[in-house]
Amino acid sequence: MKRKVLAAIIIAMGILAGCGGDGGNPSQSLPTLDDDSVSTESSDETDQSSEETPPESEEFVGDMKKGGETHTIGERTEVNGQKQSYLTGEWKPTEVVDRRNMAVMIDNIKIALPQYGISQASIIYEAPVEGRITRLMALFEDYDDLDHIGPVRSSRDYYIYEAMAYDSIYCNWGLARPWVEELINSDKIDNISCPLAGINDGAANSFDRLVRSGNIPLEHTGYMFINGYNKDVDSKGYSKTYRSSFVQAFTFAEDGYLATYDSYPDATQVYPGGPSGQTNEGGYGKHNPCFTYNPEDRLYYRTQYRENHIDEMNGEQLAVTNVVFKVCHGEERLPDDPSYDYLKFDHTGSGNAYVFTNGKVIKGTWRRSGDNEPNLFFDESGNEIVLNQGKTWICCIWDSFENCISYE
Repeated sequence: MKRKVLAAIIIAMGILAGCGGDGGNPSQSLPTLDDDSVSTESSDETDQSSEETPPESEEFVGDMKKGGETHTIGERTEVNGQKQSYLTGEWKPTEVVDRRNMAVMIDNIKIALPQYGISQASIIYEAPVEGRITRLMALFEDYDDLDHIGPVRSSRDYYIYEAMAYDSIYCNWGLARPWVEELINSDKIDNISCPLAGINDGAANSFDRLVRSGNIPLEHTGYMFINGYNKDVDSKGYSKTYRSSFVQAFTFAEDGYLATYDSYPDATQVYPGGPSGQTNEGGYGKHNPCFTYNPEDRLYYRTQYRENHIDEMNGEQLAVTNVVFKVCHGEERLPDDPSYDYLKFDHTGSGNAYVFTNGKVIKGTWRRSGDNEPNLFFDESGNEIVLNQGKTWICCIWDSFENCISYE
């Protein structure tokens, strides 16, 4: 299968790009190696064999070499039945890496918590919906050991457009018909949709309800079942492997290397909507999400509603290697009708971006040239930002509420 590879990153040594306040001050350095030298001295008493001068020692952070900003994964190659994931950069079975991920709409309202299976997602998108609550879209490539995922909720068009960047099979239970119906029934997106009004070809096997304790309303009890999903993908004849148009999700640091971004500001507490939920108009104030960096394992641990964000499947707190804020132009669909409050997000073009990895923040821009093209993230000098291997959480934030972003 034809694979496209993102453009190689060339980062000049000592480049600085400053910004005040919450911004970054980027600087990267290229590790160097001395040329080998050979000694050929000899004497009557002692013959000295040639000795190589060892290369200059590389800097380490724990067991990782610095320099991941320039040492990156290139073309994926199979080794002993494994390849590096296009979504995380990690080594996984080849059949997992090559098969198309599924992008599942996940309920995130407090009464629907805890969610089930979400910790197994490789990428999680978060964006506001009407009522200024957020909904998640979780991209799964590792799902063979899962029985079900959920609770699953309805579609909005901007999630579909984001799923297109990853050649996902899009999964949802319901839809906002005025803005989704034509799109989801077109040939632009392969989808597994619960058979409801507005869906022309529903998936008969994938969805069911689970009884949950606590008098949870019916709309928060829908789940997607993996065995049914596989049956429906087969019955619809969807390609199970990535198609030739797919481009890997991100550029990741090479094995053994850590993208440290040493000269950038520290950011160990990260809030898409401000530390106190400054306003809910931007959609992040009600549940007040926060990502807290742990330098020991280099992961960002997620809290929301002032509690740890937990996966019911394993009782573990959600944690990711990278957090990205994609600042997009957005607006209300029907600004004169407060009973709807349906939202719109631009998914292509460009805008500001904040990338958090290894406890640092790199402020820059995102660019995306078309519906099936990847999201690319660049620093203020125009170099593509390299992510560290692992899971990534992306928050879509209206540009009107960029001032609510906070980190410390």
